[in-house]
Amino acid sequence: MMSVDALRGFDMFWIIGGEQVAHALDAMGGGPVVATIATQLKHVEWAGFHFYDAIFPLFLFLVGVSIVFSLGGAREEGQRTRAFGRIVRRSALLFGIGVLYYGGVERAWPDVQLLGVLPRIALCYLAAATLFLVLSRKGVVLATAACLVLYWGLLTFAPFPDVNLKHPKIESQVAAEPAERLFAGAPTTHGVYEEGRNLTHYVDARWLPGWKRNLYYTNEGLLSTIPAIATTLFGVMAGWVLIAPWSDRRKVAWLIGGGVLGIALGLLWGLQFPIIKRIWTSSFCLVASGVSSVLLGIFYQVIDVWRRQRWCVPFLWIGANALAAYLAVSIIDFPGLAARFVGGDVQRFVDAWLGAGAGGLLIALVGLLFPVLLVRYLYQRKIFIRL
Repeated sequence: MMSVDALRGFDMFWIIGGEQVAHALDAMGGGPVVATIATQLKHVEWAGFHFYDAIFPLFLFLVGVSIVFSLGGAREEGQRTRAFGRIVRRSALLFGIGVLYYGGVERAWPDVQLLGVLPRIALCYLAAATLFLVLSRKGVVLATAACLVLYWGLLTFAPFPDVNLKHPKIESQVAAEPAERLFAGAPTTHGVYEEGRNLTHYVDARWLPGWKRNLYYTNEGLLSTIPAIATTLFGVMAGWVLIAPWSDRRKVAWLIGGGVLGIALGLLWGLQFPIIKRIWTSSFCLVASGVSSVLLGIFYQVIDVWRRQRWCVPFLWIGANALAAYLAVSIIDFPGLAARFVGGDVQRFVDAWLGAGAGGLLIALVGLLFPVLLVRYLYQRKIFIRL
């Protein structure tokens, strides 16, 4: 469906340049409206929810939607063994690309990063696609609920050493103390959700090998993969809605209504289990999945029902080569390239005529334009880089 591809492109649009635009807007100032936009284009530091916090969950949600379209035939036709082999190969390849994306083995162990955005996508795809193949629809729904409740139960009731692991990002993992010494003799606690002082970060410090973003823990750690799988399974449910033999109005009503319900339940659960993206709490999963479902419902209504499609063509370019766009912004310094065209005197001229910081915003926007032009080139020549 065009709406799914366009929403994937919309999501990746912010990943490949949204953060730079937010920083540029921050530098401009410009009153409460600009300040609000800039704030929403940044991650919440810990507890809470901004628009930008929905970007990565939206991608996982759309992975789930795509599972229904790509594996539905194999599931119905009894070709599960062959499909499972393809799932394993794709997951392993994406995981490996993720490790290379974060530097591969350029640095000596333990400064090799094993988990991150791409590895998490690989793990969630592996788990969600497998569950889609082997479980009934009711089983998938129960598995989703089990992921959320299990994660909540672990973080709420499971004891862990009461050691605050909060630490700034550093250059070498060698600085980390061995877990045996770090937790030796510490009293235990439970039901705490502070940064560096929660079960998720303890599990990373104890069992996650390699380089970690904050020395002892990382945003895409081991335990928080459980609710991230639930996010992908919510996408599977949205995919069922899209392929259902229903009227378009009913499909949109289910997507938007279900999304609003998810947001409401997440906010309510957040009163006890805070909404925290960096440890992917169950309440965060519900809110982010709800936002994703609402966005899918809106995109489906506008693009596939009303047939208003011309505005979304750039998003189709990006969505058709989402992996290529994501990798390109790591390999190529697009903001640096943009500065060669609109930096220096051009930037100072724009600052003088439009206000301080406008030149920086121009560089950020041109830096975002370059990867868009790259995927446009690929799209026009029917080059689609997929796993």
